[in-house]
Amino acid sequence: MIVFDVEGVLIPKRRYLLFEASRRLSFLSFAKIFWTGLLYETGLIRLESALQKIYKRLRGLPLEDVLKLYENIPLIPGVKHVFKELKKKGFKTALVSSGLPQILVEHLADELHADYAFGLNLETSGGCLTGQISGDVIQPNGKALVLDKFMKKEGLTPQECALVADDRNNLPMFKYCTLRIGYNPDFLLSVKSDVVVKSDFNEVLSAINKTMPKPKVPSVSNRDVIRETIHIIGFFVPVVSACLKLNHFWVAFLIFIVTLLYTMSELARIHGYNFPVASTITWNATIAPEMYEFVTAPIFFAVGIMLALILFPTPVNYAAIAIFTLGDSIATLFGKRLGGRVFPYNKGKRIRGTLLGFFFAWLGALLFVANPLEAFFGALVGMLVETLPSPVSDNLTIPLASGLALLLIS
Repeated sequence: MIVFDVEGVLIPKRRYLLFEASRRLSFLSFAKIFWTGLLYETGLIRLESALQKIYKRLRGLPLEDVLKLYENIPLIPGVKHVFKELKKKGFKTALVSSGLPQILVEHLADELHADYAFGLNLETSGGCLTGQISGDVIQPNGKALVLDKFMKKEGLTPQECALVADDRNNLPMFKYCTLRIGYNPDFLLSVKSDVVVKSDFNEVLSAINKTMPKPKVPSVSNRDVIRETIHIIGFFVPVVSACLKLNHFWVAFLIFIVTLLYTMSELARIHGYNFPVASTITWNATIAPEMYEFVTAPIFFAVGIMLALILFPTPVNYAAIAIFTLGDSIATLFGKRLGGRVFPYNKGKRIRGTLLGFFFAWLGALLFVANPLEAFFGALVGMLVETLPSPVSDNLTIPLASGLALLLIS
């Protein structure tokens, strides 16, 4: 039996409730749903409380519209192929969602020819949502409760069960499955998963079916190259600023304006409209799970650079940005290309890639910091932080950590 989480694994994360269902609401209601989701993501409110608040905002929405809105949600690329292959091999599959109504999870299960579907109960009256939800899946450890009952009913043992999931909400199910696969996992699942799969959903097959050949060297796609090239371009922010002797506060303000324009273009793209140039770049640079959801990585990338510019004095700020932009991008590209061993505490990062990233980060820092030992220490701290599984984007932690290290040692 292979158990799949739904949102963030089979369909884009948060796409349904945030960017489809909320389109029928006022901007204020949309903002409140967004804020509720943010509170849950940061661990300030429980899942059940967050879902109750979100579905109350959808009160009065016709059930027929709910079903039609679901039809707009694309599957993560590769999902249909994986389920088809699992079916051929004789595996049973189950879908478990704590955020989607049972009727929609069943619809998805029919589309993928999955054997079982578990979702929340959605209360309706007169064909419209009442805003009330219930069910085991929204309770604390609810997914684990559902899986436990199901496995006992089917007579399954943990040795006969594998799990594919992406966030901490699925951790209670880990003890019921011998093989735990993190698909673009958050920091907790990155540590606790047996295998980490990023970008290409088809790699889930290699982890599940031991008879299938595992790729010796992870592939580097054109999207990866474009994405990391954009990352490396950030290195020219300190280079140009230093050469032209620009005021770093004005540079940060300019980056802020560009970030606002990007945010507008992403909101438009999610709703089916394209901004010239910006939307095209986003489409070509996003990895598979991001294609149909709001891509936040560029925003964190810009914020990381802005914070370094503002918080640290020159030339520490420039060196921190050089470490961040060169080290992180080189580590990602060459980690995928060269393969090799992963860090035991973060299976999504490869040792060879990090070592190369450190070397280029050190060279970049040397352009702005005259003392090689200071540049070495800053690059070392920055790349150590890059390897850590963290709830905070490394687009923020790397420049802040390396800048602080350079500031303390200088």
